[in-house]
Parts: sequence; C-alpha cells; structure tokens
Amino acid sequence: MTDSADTPPEPEDRAGAEQPPPATGTGPDAKPAAAEPTETGPEAEPTVTEPTDTEPNAAEAAPGAEPADAKGGRRWLRWTAIGVSVVVLAAAGTGWWFYRKLDGNIQTDTTAAHELDKYERDRPASVVHGAQNLLLIGSDSRAGNNSSYGRDDGGSQRSDTTILLHLAADRLSATAVSLPRDLMTDIPACGRPDGTSTKAQFTQFNSAFEMAGAACTIRTVENMTGIRIDHHMVVDFSGFKDMVDAVDGVEVCLKEPVDDRQAHLKLPAGRQLLRGEQALGFVRSRHGFGDGSDTQRMDRQQQFLGSLIKKVQSNGVLLNPTRLFPVLDAATRSITTDPGLNTLKDLYDLVRSVRGIPTENIRFLTVPRQPYAYDSDRDELVQPDADKLFKQLREDRPIKVAPSADVTRAKEGAKGGTGSGGDGKPDDPDPSQSASATPLYSGTNAATGMCG
Repeated sequence: MTDSADTPPEPEDRAGAEQPPPATGTGPDAKPAAAEPTETGPEAEPTVTEPTDTEPNAAEAAPGAEPADAKGGRRWLRWTAIGVSVVVLAAAGTGWWFYRKLDGNIQTDTTAAHELDKYERDRPASVVHGAQNLLLIGSDSRAGNNSSYGRDDGGSQRSDTTILLHLAADRLSATAVSLPRDLMTDIPACGRPDGTSTKAQFTQFNSAFEMAGAACTIRTVENMTGIRIDHHMVVDFSGFKDMVDAVDGVEVCLKEPVDDRQAHLKLPAGRQLLRGEQALGFVRSRHGFGDGSDTQRMDRQQQFLGSLIKKVQSNGVLLNPTRLFPVLDAATRSITTDPGLNTLKDLYDLVRSVRGIPTENIRFLTVPRQPYAYDSDRDELVQPDADKLFKQLREDRPIKVAPSADVTRAKEGAKGGTGSGGDGKPDDPDPSQSASATPLYSGTNAATGMCG
C-alpha cells in the first residue's frame, strides 16, 4: 500500500534523519513525489528546497555559465600581472638610472687619441689577435680633491704609478708589470695639449706624463717594450680611496710598525684592515718601509692590488648589488680612459672577458731593474732579462712569478750549484733564462695576498 503525497510524516520520522519523499507508483520505475510544505506547524520544513539566485549551484548552472571561483581566479591573475608589470618597470627605470649614472662618471681622453694618431706609422703592430695590453697610470696630480697630499704647483701631474697590464688572448691569465717612475729611459718628442712640443730626451720615465700627458707616456712605453698599447686608463688618488672603502677595506700584514709623516701613515705591526686614507698612504709610502726604495714601494703596491682584486672577486661584493654599486661608482668616477673604453658597456665587456681568470693566474711583477750606473737614486733596465720579458708578453707567451728569495736561489743554484755527480755543474739550467723553459721572475699573484 502506498502513502499519499500529502500525508504528514510521523513524529519519530521528524526527529530522525531527513527522509526522502515517498515514491509514487509501484515497481522499480517508481519516482519520488515532489515534497510540499505541510501545515503541521512552523517547525515543519520542506523536504527539498529550491536553489535561489543569490547562491547558484554550479552543478545546476546554465550551460556556458562561468563558476564564481573561476572569475575570482581571473581577477587574481589580472592583479598579479599588473603588480609584476609595475615591479619590472620600476626595476628597469632604476637600472637605467644606475647605468646612466655610472656611464656619465667616465671621463674621456680625446687629446691622447688625437696625438697618437699622428704617430700611427711609428707605433708597433699588434702581434697576437685577441691579446690586449692596457697601460694603467696612477696620477700624482695635486689639483682639486688631491690638494691635501701636497702643494698644487699649477695643476701639474706625474705618473706616480705605471702598470703595463697584459691580458692573454685566451683570457686565462693576466700579467701586470710595474714600470719604475725613476727608470732612466728615452722619451720621444711629444706634443703638448697647448700646441707646443717637447724635445726627445733621455730622462726619468715619469717625466713623460708630466711634460705631455698620457700619449707621451704610451709612446715611451711602446718604444721601450715593442708592445702595442691598446687602451689606457688614468686613475686618481680620491678614486682609489673610494674603491677601497667600497669593499670595506683591504687586509694587510706588517712585520714592523710604520711611521711615515709624508704619507700620513702610522701603523702598528701585525694584521690589520686598511681603509681610504690609510690605504692610500700605504701604497704611496717610501720612507716608512725597509730601505725606502721605489722597488719596495712597487712590490707593496702589487701585493695590495692583489688583495684588492681578491676582495672584489669575492661573492660578498660581486653578488651583492648594495656593495657592488659603490665599487662601480668609485671606479668609474676615478678613471679617465681612451675613447675605446669610455662607456660602461666597453668596461663591462672588458671585465666580463677577464672575470673568470683564476686569482693564481693574475700575476704581478716589476720589470727587471737595478740602480742606474750614474745615479743610485735612479733605475735602469737589467738586460737581457727585460727584453726577454717584453718578448714573452708581446708574443702572448707564459711567464712565471715567485718570491724574490726563490728566484735568487734558483739563479744561484743554476750558476754555482753542484750537480748530483759532484762535477760542479748545475743539475738544471737557470729557469729564468732557459730558452725552452717558461721564464721565472720575482713577483706575486692575486691568490697569495699580503697575509698569505
């Protein structure tokens, strides 16, 4: 027997779980009857409720209708895209500002370029394609920001430090050769910026920069070495200080205390961190160290530069934009370059080509020199050692460097040592002079640093 569709449920049914509406008809095809509200009281509820417009049922939505959560997802994606676009545009704008700032810092020496063009026929040709030679000139000018380091004699400048930097064609090594400022050499006749000319003369090397600027120094080096100078940079005092400060100082180790009033330098013995003023005094001081010779000063400069390069190559600088930008800012503000290196892109391409060189393959040495025969306060080249070094660099061939004591020991052993047979002959030829061996010179590398 079937129940009527409008028969109210029994009380026990209301108290239990919701029951499905009774079926109409009999048999397996019986269908449930639609529920209707009863009139037994306010507590009675319909068995089935109709969906409303305010709470659509996704399962019963009209064909083609988009679910509400899909619309919310699209709104989220749209706002995310807008946010990312804003960030990208802000980063691009900031990056462009940084680029323009650094690019605008670089000064260009067009005078040297024009002067060198006049003597193009006399200049040596490049020998090895891809190898590059840069001349780095440390300006000793007392003008402007450098006036605190001495009297400004009308803005004149001297090449306090000159380094010939050779970059191997495969970019697996770099060799920096210091040229003593007191080296006696032939300086050619050079044109001055004011249109006058100097006469050819045999005199102190740094006079070339003082008399006629970078072009005259470049021609002097090319005549001395037979090496084509591809680019040059002039670095001033204040820029050097800022670069050291930008990397939070450079560590040095001193065997003895130093007190050099002329270089504004007073340091205790031992390991210490040098910044700005102290770092500048350290690389410029002559009278506060050892015998006060320019050779010892150049050795100290090389060790300091090696430590500085090592610090810049560390991840703490190169991978940290907040530390890298001050370094780049200080570097670009401190240099004057030829037109071939006067943009940030030019410098970046150069740095990118050498940033993979291992620090142990970045070598520093001083050109073989000795006291000048007629004035012990001046220097002269030691031959044929100097010419052999220039030939190796010119032809992009390798050289080796070692501490001075090791080089001296190798030479003395080769000349006067006894072989295993006791015949008074050396066991091995002099490694610094043998034509078949890689030449050995007194020097250091960037991996060693000042503190080992």
